[in-house]
Amino acid sequence: MTHTPLFRHARSTALAFALLGAALTQAQAQAANPSMLNDFKFDAPIYIHKLPFAKYNLVLQVSEDDPARWELTLNNALNVLNSVGQENARVIVVAYGPGLKMLFKDSKVAKRIASLNTEGIEFDACHNTMEGMAKKLGHLPVLVPQAVIVPAGVLRIMQLEHAGFEYIKP
Repeated sequence: MTHTPLFRHARSTALAFALLGAALTQAQAQAANPSMLNDFKFDAPIYIHKLPFAKYNLVLQVSEDDPARWELTLNNALNVLNSVGQENARVIVVAYGPGLKMLFKDSKVAKRIASLNTEGIEFDACHNTMEGMAKKLGHLPVLVPQAVIVPAGVLRIMQLEHAGFEYIKP
């Protein structure tokens, strides 16, 4: 079978539209979440929640695909708020590697994340992990709307420790 120039043009146009569609899907997935990708400065951390009176700063690491560990992490975060007062604590949960699944839209803890976000807990998602998962999935993972995209989970933890945060890996 010989391909006419018109057929080749239609096929390459379809491929171009498919690639454009995939790029737009990735951009839309990122646009659905707050992002620090363009504003990240190691020596000047930014936060989603305004907590001007926070005296205690905690970063919790989630790097395992283990719902029991996710629940433990969320319990730890809530216990800190309950112990020192919501207005006195800045708690940030950073998920990367297999732990990023905690922040997936259909995660077993998605509703709890939404609730804890309203109490001032920040949930950060590693963009490096998202890109790695996109290679396997064919698209960026869809996250809970409360997830904040950071360039790299480990880098965010380092940044927060540098800014005086206490680090815990439940």
